[in-house]
Amino acid sequence: MKEILKRISVSFCISSFAGLIVNLIIDALVNAAGNPGFISISPAFRDLFPTPVLAAYINILLYGVIGATFAGMTFIFDVRRLGYIIQWCIYFLITFALCIFITVFLWELHKVPQAMVCTLSGYAVTYIIIGVVEYRQLKTDISEINQSLSGV
Repeated sequence: MKEILKRISVSFCISSFAGLIVNLIIDALVNAAGNPGFISISPAFRDLFPTPVLAAYINILLYGVIGATFAGMTFIFDVRRLGYIIQWCIYFLITFALCIFITVFLWELHKVPQAMVCTLSGYAVTYIIIGVVEYRQLKTDISEINQSLSGV
């Protein structure tokens, strides 16, 4: 449990910080290109808050929540009684549900197609990375089990 909480905390911090940096870069480039006052948050999300600054802070927290969810849900891969495909399906369904909730209902990115495509692409890359890492770990575990059984 301690390891899972550590993963969640670290991932929350990394995701929040990475989101902050990406938003700063996008905002700086767009503002420098002649669109002063641009903030890389969907207008619909920005309208939910009294100030754009508060919307930006909440947006950064949501990046952290997404990262923490991706990291925290990896505990499902430690449940050895479940097969890998079942683990992966549970992981995907829970994390994707949260991501779609934030992306579509909170950020309302479906109103900004370019942002929606970029965000969903980021999710896809994350799923691929986690899938490869977990599959490699599974292969290593199986190999160790086979070695210990053949040595008996």
